[in-house]
Amino acid sequence: MLEAVALPLVKWALSEDVGSGDITSLNALPTGVGARGALVAKEPGVVAGLDLAKLTFRELDPQLTFEALAADGDVVKAGVAVARVFGSAGSLLTAERTALNFLQRLSGIATRKTTPGLRYLEKYAVKMGGGDNHRFALWDMYLVKDNHIRAAGGVTAAVDRIQRTRQDVPLEVEVESLVQLREALRPEVDRILVDNRPVDEVRRAVEEVDRWYAKHPPESRRVRKGARRWPEVEVSGGITLETVRAYAETGADYISVGALTHSAPALNLSLEIEDVG
Repeated sequence: MLEAVALPLVKWALSEDVGSGDITSLNALPTGVGARGALVAKEPGVVAGLDLAKLTFRELDPQLTFEALAADGDVVKAGVAVARVFGSAGSLLTAERTALNFLQRLSGIATRKTTPGLRYLEKYAVKMGGGDNHRFALWDMYLVKDNHIRAAGGVTAAVDRIQRTRQDVPLEVEVESLVQLREALRPEVDRILVDNRPVDEVRRAVEEVDRWYAKHPPESRRVRKGARRWPEVEVSGGITLETVRAYAETGADYISVGALTHSAPALNLSLEIEDVG
Protein backbone atom coordinates (compact mmCIF):
# COMPACT_ATOMS: atom_id res chain seq x y z
CA MET A 1 0.00 0.00 0.00
CA LEU A 2 2.78 2.44 0.94
CA GLU A 3 4.65 1.80 -2.28
CA ALA A 4 1.57 2.31 -4.45
CA VAL A 5 0.92 5.65 -2.79
CA ALA A 6 4.52 6.81 -2.45
CA LEU A 7 6.16 5.67 -5.69
CA PRO A 8 4.83 8.51 -7.89
CA LEU A 9 6.00 11.05 -5.30
CA VAL A 10 9.40 9.38 -5.02
CA LYS A 11 9.82 9.50 -8.80
CA TRP A 12 8.79 13.16 -8.87
CA ALA A 13 11.11 14.09 -5.99
CA LEU A 14 14.08 12.32 -7.62
CA SER A 15 13.34 14.03 -10.91
CA GLU A 16 13.14 17.38 -9.13
CA ASP A 17 16.37 16.84 -7.21
CA VAL A 18 18.52 14.99 -9.75
CA GLY A 19 17.19 16.53 -12.97
CA SER A 20 19.59 15.79 -15.80
CA GLY A 21 22.09 14.20 -13.41
CA ASP A 22 24.12 14.66 -10.24
CA ILE A 23 27.08 16.26 -11.96
CA THR A 24 29.28 16.14 -8.86
CA SER A 25 28.92 12.41 -8.21
CA LEU A 26 29.03 11.58 -11.91
CA ASN A 27 32.30 13.42 -12.42
CA ALA A 28 34.16 13.50 -9.09
CA LEU A 29 34.12 9.79 -8.26
CA PRO A 30 36.14 6.95 -9.81
CA THR A 31 34.18 4.64 -12.09
CA GLY A 32 32.83 1.55 -10.35
CA VAL A 33 33.77 2.52 -6.81
CA GLY A 34 31.53 0.95 -4.17
CA ALA A 35 30.60 2.35 -0.79
CA ARG A 36 28.72 1.67 2.41
CA GLY A 37 26.81 4.54 3.93
CA ALA A 38 25.01 4.89 7.25
CA LEU A 39 21.94 7.04 7.86
CA VAL A 40 22.68 8.46 11.30
CA ALA A 41 20.41 10.40 13.65
CA LYS A 42 22.09 13.69 14.53
CA GLU A 43 19.69 14.30 17.41
CA PRO A 44 17.23 12.24 19.48
CA GLY A 45 13.90 11.54 17.83
CA VAL A 46 11.31 9.09 16.57
CA VAL A 47 12.05 7.35 13.27
CA ALA A 48 9.48 7.35 10.48
CA GLY A 49 9.85 6.83 6.75
CA LEU A 50 12.47 4.10 6.50
CA ASP A 51 10.47 2.24 3.86
CA LEU A 52 10.18 5.45 1.87
CA ALA A 53 13.94 6.02 2.09
CA LYS A 54 14.51 2.44 0.93
CA LEU A 55 12.13 2.99 -1.99
CA THR A 56 14.02 6.14 -2.97
CA PHE A 57 17.41 4.40 -3.09
CA ARG A 58 15.89 1.46 -4.98
CA GLU A 59 14.19 3.70 -7.52
CA LEU A 60 17.44 5.52 -8.22
CA ASP A 61 19.45 2.30 -8.51
CA PRO A 62 17.90 -1.18 -8.08
CA GLN A 63 21.38 -2.57 -7.31
CA LEU A 64 21.65 -0.62 -4.06
CA THR A 65 21.08 -2.68 -0.90
CA PHE A 66 19.20 -1.00 1.95
CA GLU A 67 19.45 -2.46 5.45
CA ALA A 68 17.14 -1.00 8.10
CA LEU A 69 18.70 -0.97 11.57
CA ALA A 70 15.63 0.48 13.26
CA ALA A 71 11.89 0.38 12.68
CA ASP A 72 9.41 3.18 12.17
CA GLY A 73 8.22 4.28 15.59
CA ASP A 74 11.54 3.54 17.32
CA VAL A 75 12.91 6.21 19.63
CA VAL A 76 16.59 6.70 18.82
CA LYS A 77 19.43 8.60 20.44
CA ALA A 78 21.82 10.96 18.74
CA GLY A 79 24.61 9.12 16.93
CA VAL A 80 22.58 5.97 16.25
CA ALA A 81 22.57 4.54 12.71
CA VAL A 82 19.00 3.85 11.61
CA ALA A 83 19.94 2.24 8.28
CA ARG A 84 22.84 1.36 6.02
CA VAL A 85 23.07 1.42 2.24
CA PHE A 86 25.53 -0.60 0.14
CA GLY A 87 26.43 -0.35 -3.53
CA SER A 88 27.65 2.16 -6.08
CA ALA A 89 29.08 5.25 -4.36
CA GLY A 90 27.75 7.46 -7.15
CA SER A 91 24.22 6.09 -6.85
CA LEU A 92 24.30 6.28 -3.08
CA LEU A 93 25.32 9.95 -3.07
CA THR A 94 22.88 10.87 -5.84
CA ALA A 95 19.89 9.45 -3.95
CA GLU A 96 21.10 10.57 -0.51
CA ARG A 97 19.51 14.00 -0.41
CA THR A 98 16.08 12.92 -1.65
CA ALA A 99 15.98 9.95 0.73
CA LEU A 100 16.96 12.18 3.65
CA ASN A 101 14.34 14.75 2.67
CA PHE A 102 11.65 12.12 3.09
CA LEU A 103 13.14 10.41 6.16
CA GLN A 104 13.79 13.60 8.09
CA ARG A 105 10.46 15.16 7.22
CA LEU A 106 8.52 12.07 8.22
CA SER A 107 10.60 11.61 11.35
CA GLY A 108 9.38 14.99 12.47
CA ILE A 109 12.90 16.27 13.15
CA ALA A 110 13.75 18.63 10.32
CA THR A 111 13.76 18.40 6.57
CA ARG A 112 17.14 18.21 4.87
CA LYS A 113 16.69 21.36 2.79
CA THR A 114 13.32 21.61 1.07
CA THR A 115 10.09 19.65 1.15
CA PRO A 116 10.05 16.98 -1.59
CA GLY A 117 7.93 18.26 -4.48
CA LEU A 118 7.99 21.88 -3.29
CA ARG A 119 11.58 22.83 -4.13
CA TYR A 120 10.77 25.52 -6.68
CA LEU A 121 8.10 27.16 -4.52
CA GLU A 122 10.22 27.15 -1.36
CA LYS A 123 13.24 28.57 -3.18
CA TYR A 124 10.96 31.23 -4.67
CA ALA A 125 9.76 32.08 -1.15
CA VAL A 126 13.37 32.45 0.05
CA LYS A 127 14.04 34.96 -2.73
CA MET A 128 10.86 36.87 -1.91
CA GLY A 129 12.07 37.07 1.69
CA GLY A 130 15.29 38.76 0.59
CA GLY A 131 17.56 35.71 0.44
CA ASP A 132 19.49 34.17 -2.43
CA ASN A 133 19.16 30.60 -3.62
CA HIS A 134 22.12 28.24 -3.55
CA ARG A 135 22.02 25.64 -6.33
CA PHE A 136 18.58 24.62 -7.54
CA ALA A 137 19.31 20.89 -7.73
CA LEU A 138 22.13 18.42 -8.37
CA TRP A 139 22.64 19.38 -11.99
CA ASP A 140 23.39 23.13 -11.95
CA MET A 141 26.44 23.29 -9.67
CA TYR A 142 29.29 20.99 -8.70
CA LEU A 143 29.26 20.76 -4.90
CA VAL A 144 32.06 18.54 -3.65
CA LYS A 145 31.05 17.56 -0.11
CA ASP A 146 32.73 15.45 2.56
CA ASN A 147 31.34 12.16 1.20
CA HIS A 148 32.54 12.93 -2.32
CA ILE A 149 35.98 13.74 -0.93
CA ARG A 150 36.14 10.42 0.96
CA ALA A 151 34.87 8.36 -1.99
CA ALA A 152 37.16 10.08 -4.50
CA GLY A 153 40.25 9.81 -2.33
CA GLY A 154 40.72 13.48 -1.46
CA VAL A 155 39.91 17.01 -2.57
CA THR A 156 42.51 17.01 -5.33
CA ALA A 157 41.34 13.71 -6.78
CA ALA A 158 37.70 14.84 -6.81
CA VAL A 159 38.41 18.18 -8.48
CA ASP A 160 40.81 16.60 -11.00
CA ARG A 161 38.11 14.16 -12.12
CA ILE A 162 35.54 16.93 -12.46
CA GLN A 163 37.92 18.96 -14.59
CA ARG A 164 38.21 16.14 -17.12
CA THR A 165 34.56 16.59 -18.13
CA ARG A 166 33.85 20.03 -16.64
CA GLN A 167 30.55 21.61 -17.63
CA ASP A 168 30.05 25.37 -17.67
CA VAL A 169 28.59 25.56 -14.16
CA PRO A 170 30.14 26.73 -10.87
CA LEU A 171 32.35 24.44 -8.79
CA GLU A 172 32.15 24.63 -4.99
CA VAL A 173 34.20 22.59 -2.53
CA GLU A 174 33.21 21.99 1.09
CA VAL A 175 36.09 22.10 3.56
CA GLU A 176 36.27 21.28 7.27
CA SER A 177 39.83 22.38 8.05
CA LEU A 178 42.50 24.81 6.89
CA VAL A 179 44.41 21.86 5.43
CA GLN A 180 41.46 21.00 3.18
CA LEU A 181 41.01 24.70 2.37
CA ARG A 182 44.56 25.01 1.11
CA GLU A 183 44.07 21.91 -1.03
CA ALA A 184 40.87 23.39 -2.49
CA LEU A 185 42.51 26.70 -3.40
CA ARG A 186 43.09 26.24 -7.11
CA PRO A 187 42.04 28.22 -10.21
CA GLU A 188 39.20 25.86 -11.17
CA VAL A 189 37.30 26.33 -7.88
CA ASP A 190 34.70 29.12 -7.75
CA ARG A 191 33.52 28.88 -4.15
CA ILE A 192 34.73 27.45 -0.86
CA LEU A 193 32.12 26.22 1.65
CA VAL A 194 33.42 26.36 5.21
CA ASP A 195 31.11 24.02 7.10
CA ASN A 196 30.51 23.69 10.84
CA ARG A 197 33.50 25.76 11.95
CA PRO A 198 33.73 28.40 14.72
CA VAL A 199 33.81 32.10 13.87
CA ASP A 200 37.56 32.50 14.42
CA GLU A 201 38.34 29.64 12.06
CA VAL A 202 36.04 31.07 9.39
CA ARG A 203 37.83 34.41 9.72
CA ARG A 204 41.18 32.69 9.21
CA ALA A 205 39.77 30.87 6.19
CA VAL A 206 38.65 34.16 4.61
CA GLU A 207 42.09 35.65 5.23
CA GLU A 208 43.74 32.57 3.69
CA VAL A 209 41.57 32.87 0.56
CA ASP A 210 42.35 36.60 0.28
CA ARG A 211 46.10 35.93 0.41
CA TRP A 212 45.77 33.25 -2.27
CA TYR A 213 43.56 35.51 -4.43
CA ALA A 214 46.12 38.32 -4.30
CA LYS A 215 48.75 35.97 -5.73
CA HIS A 216 46.48 34.17 -8.22
CA PRO A 217 44.13 36.62 -9.97
CA PRO A 218 41.62 34.57 -11.99
CA GLU A 219 40.37 35.12 -15.51
CA SER A 220 37.97 38.07 -15.39
CA ARG A 221 35.28 36.23 -17.34
CA ARG A 222 34.89 33.68 -14.54
CA VAL A 223 34.55 36.17 -11.69
CA ARG A 224 31.05 37.14 -10.57
CA LYS A 225 30.39 40.85 -11.01
CA GLY A 226 30.90 42.56 -7.66
CA ALA A 227 32.87 39.67 -6.11
CA ARG A 228 35.38 40.67 -3.44
CA ARG A 229 37.56 37.60 -3.91
CA TRP A 230 37.75 34.43 -6.00
CA PRO A 231 37.00 31.79 -4.98
CA GLU A 232 34.24 33.28 -2.89
CA VAL A 233 33.64 32.00 0.64
CA GLU A 234 30.41 30.53 1.95
CA VAL A 235 29.81 29.54 5.56
CA SER A 236 27.20 27.10 6.84
CA GLY A 237 26.32 24.87 9.76
CA GLY A 238 23.79 25.65 12.48
CA ILE A 239 23.90 29.41 12.04
CA THR A 240 21.21 31.22 14.05
CA LEU A 241 19.97 34.77 14.53
CA GLU A 242 22.23 34.95 17.57
CA THR A 243 25.40 34.02 15.64
CA VAL A 244 24.78 35.28 12.12
CA ARG A 245 26.27 38.76 12.69
CA ALA A 246 29.53 37.33 14.00
CA TYR A 247 29.82 35.10 10.94
CA ALA A 248 28.97 37.99 8.61
CA GLU A 249 31.71 40.09 10.19
CA THR A 250 34.31 37.50 9.17
CA GLY A 251 33.99 38.83 5.62
CA ALA A 252 32.43 35.66 4.20
CA ASP A 253 30.56 36.26 0.95
CA TYR A 254 27.58 33.98 1.65
CA ILE A 255 25.89 32.66 4.78
CA SER A 256 23.85 29.50 4.24
CA VAL A 257 20.90 29.04 6.61
CA GLY A 258 18.92 25.83 6.16
CA ALA A 259 16.43 26.92 8.81
CA LEU A 260 14.91 29.34 6.29
CA THR A 261 13.09 26.33 4.85
CA HIS A 262 13.33 23.43 7.28
CA SER A 263 12.26 25.40 10.36
CA ALA A 264 10.07 28.13 8.93
CA PRO A 265 6.91 28.75 11.02
CA ALA A 266 3.58 29.23 9.29
CA LEU A 267 2.34 32.80 8.95
CA ASN A 268 -1.07 33.12 10.58
CA LEU A 269 -3.53 34.00 7.80
CA SER A 270 -7.25 33.50 7.50
CA LEU A 271 -10.03 33.85 4.96
CA GLU A 272 -12.87 36.13 6.06
CA ILE A 273 -16.03 36.55 3.99
CA GLU A 274 -16.60 40.26 3.47
CA ASP A 275 -19.67 40.21 1.28
CA VAL A 276 -22.23 37.71 0.02
CA GLY A 277 -24.61 37.93 -2.91
